[in-house]
Amino acid sequence: MAHIATYALALALPWAGSAQASVRCDIPMTQWQPRDAVVQLAQQNGWDVRRIKIDDGCYEIYATDADGQTFEAKIRPDTLAIIEIESDDDDDHDDHDDARGERGDH
Repeated sequence: MAHIATYALALALPWAGSAQASVRCDIPMTQWQPRDAVVQLAQQNGWDVRRIKIDDGCYEIYATDADGQTFEAKIRPDTLAIIEIESDDDDDHDDHDDARGERGDH
């Protein structure tokens, strides 16, 4: 019987980590701020917005900051609190031409 409990726990652990890695906003739509308020938040922060979408119940802003750095910001839809900012430079892909004008290996 103890083996069954240990096995069940071992199966559940990978899911626990992945669930925590993804930020979710479980806010009823009736409490959401309008999209225009999200645009205003971005402007107040000096962001040049490329796209706003909804993912996992949160607003996501794809933008460029005053220094020209692109990023993704996850925003709580009711309070417009910034939950997470992830730089687009965080990935390991080299999509830019190198000094010789050749594409990087993928």
